[in-house]
Amino acid sequence: MATQADEDIDRPVPGAAAQPQQQQRALLPSIETPTLTKAELAEMLFDQLGLNKRESKDMVDGFFDIIHATLAEGKDVKLSGFGNFNIRHKPARPGRNPRTGEAIPIKARNVVTFHASQKLKRAVQGEMPSEDDFE
Repeated sequence: MATQADEDIDRPVPGAAAQPQQQQRALLPSIETPTLTKAELAEMLFDQLGLNKRESKDMVDGFFDIIHATLAEGKDVKLSGFGNFNIRHKPARPGRNPRTGEAIPIKARNVVTFHASQKLKRAVQGEMPSEDDFE
């Protein structure tokens, strides 16, 4: 079954002939590392656990709702073997409009950062999991 990403790869990129090959590849969806969506996660739960499609979708949505609500409360989220989502406070600071050079104050805000676990980093690098990873 062809996906939208497969169809996009076959389409020519406007102005691509004038761009180096490296930049052309960056504009196209990657075949090697396709994006995993919430719908695909729900489909995996349906296929692998035997949940019905509605239960699968609700479970995935519920998982992300809990993470969203926890982060919105200002709390960190730690997923063992995956990584940590942290809330970081960025204080107010002076900024500058790049077009006019005018000084503009940037308000204080909270930002979400993600730090991958060592286990996830090793898996992404293609390293074999250690025996400790299975305990």
